Amino acid sequence: MNKLYIGNVSAETSEEDFETIFEQWKIPHSGPFLVKTGYAFVDCPDEKAAMRAIDVLSGKVELHGKVLEVEHSVPKRQRSCKLQIRNIPPHMQWEVLDSMLAQYGAVESCEQVNTDTETAVVNVRYAAKDQARMAMEKLNGSMMENYALKVSYIPDETAATEGPSAGGRRGFNARGPPRSGSPGLGTRPKMQSDIPLRMLVPTQFVGAIIGKEGATIRNITKQTHSKIDIHRKENAGAAEKPITIHSTPEGCSKACRTIMEIMQKEALDTKFTEEIPLKILAHNNFVGRLIGKEGRNLKKIEQDTGTKITISPLQDLTLYNPERTITVKGSIEACSRAEEEVMKKIRESYESDMAAMNLQSNLIPGLNLNALGLFPSGASGMGPSMSNVPPPGAHGGCASFGCSPYGGEGPFWASLLSASSQPLAQPESETVHLFIPALAVGAIIGKQGQHIKQLSHFAGASIKIAPAEGMDAKQRMVIIVGPPEAQFKAQCRIFGKLKEENFFGPKEEVKLEAHIKVPSFAAGRVIGKGGKTVNELQNLTCAEVVVPRDQTPDENDQVIVKISGHFFACQLAQRKIQEILAQVRRQQQQQLKPAPGAQPPLPRRK
Repeated sequence: MNKLYIGNVSAETSEEDFETIFEQWKIPHSGPFLVKTGYAFVDCPDEKAAMRAIDVLSGKVELHGKVLEVEHSVPKRQRSCKLQIRNIPPHMQWEVLDSMLAQYGAVESCEQVNTDTETAVVNVRYAAKDQARMAMEKLNGSMMENYALKVSYIPDETAATEGPSAGGRRGFNARGPPRSGSPGLGTRPKMQSDIPLRMLVPTQFVGAIIGKEGATIRNITKQTHSKIDIHRKENAGAAEKPITIHSTPEGCSKACRTIMEIMQKEALDTKFTEEIPLKILAHNNFVGRLIGKEGRNLKKIEQDTGTKITISPLQDLTLYNPERTITVKGSIEACSRAEEEVMKKIRESYESDMAAMNLQSNLIPGLNLNALGLFPSGASGMGPSMSNVPPPGAHGGCASFGCSPYGGEGPFWASLLSASSQPLAQPESETVHLFIPALAVGAIIGKQGQHIKQLSHFAGASIKIAPAEGMDAKQRMVIIVGPPEAQFKAQCRIFGKLKEENFFGPKEEVKLEAHIKVPSFAAGRVIGKGGKTVNELQNLTCAEVVVPRDQTPDENDQVIVKISGHFFACQLAQRKIQEILAQVRRQQQQQLKPAPGAQPPLPRRK
């Protein structure tokens, strides 16, 4: 379906006016213009022509004093969970975009659409109609890097069989199923893999890869149907720069080979005599399975491809960089084959971890996993500060806990987290007081406050360290304010940093105390009859949970719940307590609602 809706049409506009404009801009159309009062319709011969009309005319061409709005015509029954977002900044990273989208709900798919414009276009499908509606309301017209985003519905064919959906603005045609399917543009292959290909290239070749005014990188992107991020500003002065390639496995491999060929040509032109190996970055969680028992997997890849492969040592890992460097030496042809085999193993490991996670059921409620960054659709899951977050490689997840810059997770965390947790459309902000050793304050703050700023930006949370309560205080309170996903990431990093800086022994588990405040009337629900609920909490989470009975409620009529334990125990306990509080709030709201048919109370006579 390539029918266009043209809005904001002047009453003076005729069919001939539209004929002239489409001819002027060389946009083909396959039928007559149906001109109504204030709007019009027209059919285009194909998807490419329809997209060109939207890109060229919408919001840019004026007719009889009115700027035209051009969109795909979408029947009301098909306006459901699918949106198209246009005018995305051309160099915006996928991770930032995914994080932005995840703020409004669970993103089931996000696929890029090929267009002739400099800006990017994506089709997004949310899990629920209200999430899609909220995303459209919040994002349409919002500014991002001086670009005003344009958001509209696209047809949801499944909605037509389920009955009429919520109304909304006219939107666009679908350009194919989710990321795992075809975007439907010509013979473009199925959309990107969940795991991007990340590689390191010598800094001196970055210019050649980008090309004059970005021509070379744009050409690679079009030929391989990929999204390529070159992190030029990362690690200033470093000898190598990371590149992230988002596409299908085939697209990633094709882009990788093209980049290697460009580097080889540039080396010949500049008389660069050193060997240029292929360097692939992979999260440490996947490397063990890539190597295999006694190195068998890696040896087989070397034998099958005729390459020599080495992997950087574990000692090179840090809290903010959990990636290992896989160096492949050989001809371009051999390195390309090796890349395919290496990435195949890494993707298999990722899929295995996701399958393990999917077996769990709601162990930690209330977390939006897309915003958290456990899944590719929310790989960096940032909060309001997402535009300031360093690109992948400048940070990963917690090496200590297995979080991945791709959104992949280690099997340990997979045993705890549920993939079926339902996100909240607008998660409420929470305040947690986390107590750390007083001597660790400097490590958390960092030189000139850089670490705590970076941590705050990464997590999307407000993080402050309260003043010491006395000269001899052995602990300091870290005040963390943010939604559940921000709490998870901020606390995860703090636990990891304390371990990394050796505030706990090599075989000692990091255990901290966290305080959360609950309404005094809900404290009994946390404790339960005869302490039953709090005992069940402790058994389930392995955390120590205490509600001191002798405390006086504060000015907000709140009391403190103390939670002590390792990171996952603390997180699970916090989420379970928040779930109890949510149930209490729901019950209160139900009690406040008048019964059906009940008369409102009459005012008392004086």
